[in-house]
Amino acid sequence: MSLGYLVFGAIFILSMIVQNSLKSKFAKYSRIPLGVPMAGRDIANAMLQQNGCGDVQVTSVSGQLTDHFNPANRTVNLSEPVYGTNSIAAAAVAAHECGHAIQHKVGYSMLQLRTKMVPIVSFASRTVQWLLLAGIVIFTVTPIPFYIALAMFGATVLFSFVTLPVEVDASRRAIQWLEGSGIASGEQLANAKDALRAAAYTYVVSALGSLATLLYYASLVLGGRRR
Repeated sequence: MSLGYLVFGAIFILSMIVQNSLKSKFAKYSRIPLGVPMAGRDIANAMLQQNGCGDVQVTSVSGQLTDHFNPANRTVNLSEPVYGTNSIAAAAVAAHECGHAIQHKVGYSMLQLRTKMVPIVSFASRTVQWLLLAGIVIFTVTPIPFYIALAMFGATVLFSFVTLPVEVDASRRAIQWLEGSGIASGEQLANAKDALRAAAYTYVVSALGSLATLLYYASLVLGGRRR
């Protein structure tokens, strides 16, 4: 078995472990109520107001772990279990997404870089598979399509790594506000940190998986050129 398959297998297993851990922790912390009578939407509205983001709307979206901030229409979108629930998990997620809204307001540099990369990454994601297919078909004639595909895939890998500090900073802002506002302290604050840390690990594993895939395709190209 080649080293590439071993690396992919290890990352796949790690990804499953991290995903299961995330689901388990959020299920656990979703059953622990806050010491204050505030659902996720209340947490979000309070944090936004106190950080000068009163023009950002808080909405509910379907699904689980579908929470996100949309800078285009300035909305913090919370999944149904988070939007209407009073729990440690709901507070952590809602505050985290508001952290992104605050990043947008203050012009956080890594978020700005990530936003600028979105059109490039979107285009690359739609075309890279076709370039790889073309590269396989005509590789003996020219490896250029493969090189272009590698460059495009490299952009998606870079995007994954740029995402990491954006997510970590949003969680830092969330924990700082939850503690400073008195909404969570002691064990509850520690639980909120644990929930957000588990979510952050998913981004780390995703970035490592993307990098491993890029290196694998690069080794195919370089190996093919040497033969």
